[in-house]
Amino acid sequence: MYTIREISSKRDIRKFIKFPDRLYRDCPQYVPALHGDQMKSLTSCATLAYCKRKLWMVYDEKGEIVGRISGMINPRYNEFYSKKRARFGWFDTINDIEVARLLLSTAEAWAREEGMTEIHGPLYYNTMGKQGMLVEGFENLPVFNTLYNFSYYKDFVEELGYEKEFDWIEQKVDPTQGAPEKLRRVSAALMERYGLHIGSVERLKKDKAKVREFFKAYNESFSGAVQNFVPFTEEEMDEEAKAFFPFLNDRYCAVILDADENLVCFGITIPDISKALQKAKGHLFPFGWFYLLRALRNAEVIDMILNGAVPAWQHTGISSILHTIIGDNFVAGGTKVALTNPQIETNGAINVWNRYATELHMRRRCYLKQL
Repeated sequence: MYTIREISSKRDIRKFIKFPDRLYRDCPQYVPALHGDQMKSLTSCATLAYCKRKLWMVYDEKGEIVGRISGMINPRYNEFYSKKRARFGWFDTINDIEVARLLLSTAEAWAREEGMTEIHGPLYYNTMGKQGMLVEGFENLPVFNTLYNFSYYKDFVEELGYEKEFDWIEQKVDPTQGAPEKLRRVSAALMERYGLHIGSVERLKKDKAKVREFFKAYNESFSGAVQNFVPFTEEEMDEEAKAFFPFLNDRYCAVILDADENLVCFGITIPDISKALQKAKGHLFPFGWFYLLRALRNAEVIDMILNGAVPAWQHTGISSILHTIIGDNFVAGGTKVALTNPQIETNGAINVWNRYATELHMRRRCYLKQL
């Protein structure tokens, strides 16, 4: 016998955050999120200024938590895509389909009450959060900003009427040879032809106007090109910059500028911190910071988080410059493995990895259900 309750107090939200730590405590692939970051995401992040959000937990007869879920509505997404969609996220459950049924049916009922006609997920409020249900690659360690889930999740949501909307692909790339020589020649020719030069992400992140320019380029680069993308508001830009930019440096990242110092394209990578987060167990203190800082100095495994170009420079071969610079960084840093962040399988940009020795690392799925 299970019961579901909507939660809102910070005490209950802390329990909501900690539930997967208990659920996955014997799973070597699970990477705990920092509890402080999760609390901010669930209570005070910039996106909540315009999104609706509900939280529920399921309890068993003993009062133990056995499942959790969030229901969300992003009105900017619905306006951007002319949809009436809710989304679900923070979906975790014990291996019992009745818990999954209670969680999802509750989120669906709320979505109907709000006038929605579809629900999809697992997703975050916007594009930068963790999203996508793992359906392949369960044996691998996920990168820090992605989800991990047990294999039975897929079976549950499909039995409960959800169908594939699209998949994200993550590749494991061998970076030890650097950029192919042909790519290197193309890169040099493009740099000379267009008068481009390498910028500094370390200088960029100290200039608020340049950071805004970066996120404007990010919005323009992915709008219309990436499924489910929702452009950032200025408040979201500032929040992401504060949280993320301090970890970026020129050893791993690349920004290309034109003769007028305008941003042309960018490649954002950082050392993998998943094992450090496992050691931190959700907390920065007392030792979490130590594990993270040590991981950020080790370039053996790199997460390739974000590549993009402003629209005027797309389809010009400009990505060859990024791959050449970042490839040189990998060789110089002794990188042995590079992991791509999730890319939607229909995105033509995914074909760039055909130039390298790669293997599938993980496959994630967004599920959709009509209400």
